[in-house]
Amino acid sequence: MWSWSRVCRLLAVLLVLGLTSVLVLGQVFPRNETLYVSGAAWGPPSDWNPFITWSKANTTGTIGLVYETLFMYDPLTDTLIPWLAESGRWVNANTYELKVREGITWTDDNPLTANDVVFTFQLAKMYPAIWFSPTWNYLQKVTQTGPYEVTFEFTANPLYQEWDNNLYNIAIVPMHIWQGRTEQEITSGMNPNPVGSGAYKYESHSEDRNVWVRNDDWWGTRLLGLNPAPRRIVDMRFSTNTVALGSVIKGDVDLSNNFLPGIAHLTQWGYVQTYFAGPPYMLSANTAVLFLNTTKKPMDDPDFRKALAFAINTPEIVRVAFADLVKVANPTGLLPSLEKYVDQDVVARLGFSYNPSRATAILASAGYKDIDGDGFVEAPDGSKIELEVTCPFGWTDWMEAIKIIASSARAAGINVQDKTPDYGAWNTALTTGTFDMTLNNWAGMSNTPWTLYNLLFRHPIQEIMGSGNFGRYDNPQMFALVDQLAATPSSDEAGMKAVCSQIQELMLTEMPMIPLWYNGLWAQWTNTCWTNWPTETNNNPIPVAGVSVKRLPSTWSGYWQMGGLLTLTQLQPTGACP
Repeated sequence: MWSWSRVCRLLAVLLVLGLTSVLVLGQVFPRNETLYVSGAAWGPPSDWNPFITWSKANTTGTIGLVYETLFMYDPLTDTLIPWLAESGRWVNANTYELKVREGITWTDDNPLTANDVVFTFQLAKMYPAIWFSPTWNYLQKVTQTGPYEVTFEFTANPLYQEWDNNLYNIAIVPMHIWQGRTEQEITSGMNPNPVGSGAYKYESHSEDRNVWVRNDDWWGTRLLGLNPAPRRIVDMRFSTNTVALGSVIKGDVDLSNNFLPGIAHLTQWGYVQTYFAGPPYMLSANTAVLFLNTTKKPMDDPDFRKALAFAINTPEIVRVAFADLVKVANPTGLLPSLEKYVDQDVVARLGFSYNPSRATAILASAGYKDIDGDGFVEAPDGSKIELEVTCPFGWTDWMEAIKIIASSARAAGINVQDKTPDYGAWNTALTTGTFDMTLNNWAGMSNTPWTLYNLLFRHPIQEIMGSGNFGRYDNPQMFALVDQLAATPSSDEAGMKAVCSQIQELMLTEMPMIPLWYNGLWAQWTNTCWTNWPTETNNNPIPVAGVSVKRLPSTWSGYWQMGGLLTLTQLQPTGACP
């Protein structure tokens, strides 16, 4: 944890040495019309292809700024926002009708119509490498029924939860540009000169940045009255958190979505602002889960897994590893934005919290005893237990967290050591199921609890588990419940809650993985050049396309269409920066 003196030393170094501005390495734009951001890109930009999901963190504005989705989603009010689509509705259990908003144009002045929507979905039918091609497992037909009308016809069992999630994640592309491209160009091409419909256009890039310039003929201004304030957005990539921190303090960066140490102190001293004025400072963005390899002993034993859940000192992780920038997770794993789907009675009966005495009692009751007097329990069959908990080397917050996981497990009599392999080795072990215990947090803010539970209980079990259920928990009853949730209409909130209750009952009985804390929506900013950022006290709903929505201070991939873009429309230049 960063001490007061350590932060002061950092500030002194920055002030005395005068940390060289990273912005001088590239073109410097007028500050009164340019927003400098960071925290989204982890590598140099490599493509502007909206169908390549694994690289979108490096060109996060590709979807949301350049290419747009049919709907947006506000996770703070749980509201779908009509966007490229003026409306969409289920006319019966198997038919969804969509009305495309008239008057939208691509940046080459061609109109965006129903043709483009049908074409985009047909691409996913033609090319399985496109991330949303599994939609065609239950989507039978997409038909243009008018210049701006589209009808989607489904099988007898549509996955309503996934469909709604897709509505604000699938980027629509222009048919007149993409229809002549090869499969390789569509699924893995760079798309170096993207033509989209969004509020910004690609302007330039270098190794450490992406530059987007405002589309002054954007349909959102003409049709919805939305006016993005910055003329340019410069998305910076920093080599270390220390450099990122220094750039924020100096005012070179307006909004940082990096994890930055010492932010709690810097917020208190007025150097930066955060969404909440006090702990946890950040909104909750995703759930950090300890996956347990259920194919290995003793992780195949629910009693052992329960004991471990009570043994882990998560409050210390929050305090030491994150300096109170995060919150302890609900045992169900669901984010606060989905709290209405938590069955509180189930949590009261079966939930867990840090309780080492309870952990040792569960172990003893299940036959785990210290036979040789070394301070660690042996398995009921007398075999020694020697386990590892891992995370990638260099992920400093998680490295501190697994130290605490290991030490608190040892305090309860479970021999666990923390290890930090390089990312490649860690990811291989994760997806092939050769680890003992490891952290993961891939499920973020969503319109549905199905997103999290589909990650935790991904099925069927395969040789490579690249998209979830890394601990290979194999339970047909749980899989059936997750599938039942996916097939529950989003309009049936009572039905969703009922299925979630059953999932949570089984999850907390079996404890195949352990939700620990909520990683924050890392966001810290200054009011030097731009102001009117969204905070807990400054995030009144604004009218957009007939609904009232809130903003999120995030530039991460997937978050531009969850309130990030709307933040740009409410920013105001302070006039203090030329």
